Amino acid sequence: MNYWLVKSEPDVYSYDQLVAEGRGRWDGVRNYQARNNLRAMKEGDLCFFYHSNIGLAVVAITKVVREHYPDPTAEKGYWSCVELEPVKALNRAVTLAEIKAEPALQQILLVRNGRLSVMPLTSDEFSTILAMGDTQL
Repeated sequence: MNYWLVKSEPDVYSYDQLVAEGRGRWDGVRNYQARNNLRAMKEGDLCFFYHSNIGLAVVAITKVVREHYPDPTAEKGYWSCVELEPVKALNRAVTLAEIKAEPALQQILLVRNGRLSVMPLTSDEFSTILAMGDTQL
């Protein structure tokens, strides 16, 4: 299993919206590195849902339920999307400030390249953020 972090502005698409839908398409990604990360996702992989711009925190866990396919929102080019389902909200949101202050998380792309919207995490990084959020799977 692989681990990921996906970012969305909560006023555009929030975790609560994903919960209400039950399943959502992660589309609209127009960055090549993020697109390649979408293409590397496998069914069953777990993702943290991060609220960017407003909140700046990891708020929940989602699961990949459909691997990459052509993004229907793309007017041109070969962009990809995946489908996610909610797993559970974290018991306590983990803020960007907390992540930046945690020595074990200094190498994650959220700290090094905050603009990337889809990024991989190691299992240790995933476990660290889970523990920081007082959450177990």
